[in-house]
Amino acid sequence: MAIERTLAICKPDAVERGHIGEIIRAIESNQLKIRAMRMVHLTRPMADGFYAVHRDRAFFRELIDFMTRGPSVIMVLEGENAIARWRELMGATDPAKAAEGTLRKRFGASITENAVHGSDGPETARFEIAWFFPGYEVGY
Repeated sequence: MAIERTLAICKPDAVERGHIGEIIRAIESNQLKIRAMRMVHLTRPMADGFYAVHRDRAFFRELIDFMTRGPSVIMVLEGENAIARWRELMGATDPAKAAEGTLRKRFGASITENAVHGSDGPETARFEIAWFFPGYEVGY
């Protein structure tokens, strides 16, 4: 198994509803280490750039409006197979389809307001970590 780093975000809905602590507990109890963390209220340019891959999709404006409405907690997680393990812990994008016990099932309200974000692969993790933590050494 490979040690990986991935980006994790507690989205504005999770922050507003006071779920940061529960999400961090879930991360730590699943043998993922938080290597960097910051709270950021995304500006429109920050959100537009981060989600640029979705720019042509119908949900883009709604996503940007949501991600800029309040602060998010952004973290770099590390552990064996961290990308897959974090994605499994998050659950399906649609909380209605997420497995019981996953973070999105527990804290998500909709496909947009789904509490957490995670990188979907090593290249995405590199881009996303660099976006929020410039100069941070991903190390794999």
